[in-house]
Amino acid sequence: MPQRVALVTGASSGIGEATALELLQRGFVVYGGARRVERMQGIADRGGRILELDVTDDDSMRAAVDTILAEQGRVDVLVNNAGYGSYGALEDVPIDEARRQFEVNVFGLARLTQLVLPGMRERRSGTIVNISSIGGKIYEPLGSWYHATKFAVEGLSDSLRVELQPHGIDVVIIEPGAIRTEWNGISRDGAVAQSGSTAYAGQAQTLVRTYETVDGPRLAADPQVVADAIAKAVTARRPRTRYAVPSSAKLVLFLRWLLPDRAFDGVVARVFGGS
Repeated sequence: MPQRVALVTGASSGIGEATALELLQRGFVVYGGARRVERMQGIADRGGRILELDVTDDDSMRAAVDTILAEQGRVDVLVNNAGYGSYGALEDVPIDEARRQFEVNVFGLARLTQLVLPGMRERRSGTIVNISSIGGKIYEPLGSWYHATKFAVEGLSDSLRVELQPHGIDVVIIEPGAIRTEWNGISRDGAVAQSGSTAYAGQAQTLVRTYETVDGPRLAADPQVVADAIAKAVTARRPRTRYAVPSSAKLVLFLRWLLPDRAFDGVVARVFGGS
């Protein structure tokens, strides 16, 4: 049986890097894609292939998939991990930045999926793994655009799952909670840059303090826990539709399910309050 071939986006750091290395360890042929090729040497050193990949550039996405098909003849697993958090009050964030958030977090994911699906359909097998977030189920002040993209990923993935089931293709949603990656710092910096000196400055400052606390070793988990969940999903005969990790993510999602909107608003206000 030939080795399964996986493409992991956003593989230059964090969850993407950990996932690429985990799949390599499990015997996959792994292609790591990212804009920062120089930061993927660790993947290459372990036997992975690295690709320059920009999920906002259609030519780049086509070239990456064409390269894999030319070298391997197939893509068995696509891990749509590339993404970032654009934070700041909706009133403050320029619409061009909001569009970029959707280009990276939603449209890039969708376009790469389009590119690998014909081969998966032909073989009647394959797994699409979409990295969402607990942010696809909950909400925070100054996070409207980010949460909008993750809510979109959830709906897109659910529809895609039933759409592809007759073709033998699995669609899995991964919902990370607090993970120690560059994401947290980028989000904090964005909130300050967009809203640190506006009417929403108090909320921006509180968000930064909260995220700094959450990013500590006591609350945030290592990216490996997400990589393990992804590896479990893509090697399962019948994967679950969703994997929330770490255990604290399951607790947050349970509270969101349990509490009425106004009650959950109160929780959010206590955590992210500020004026």
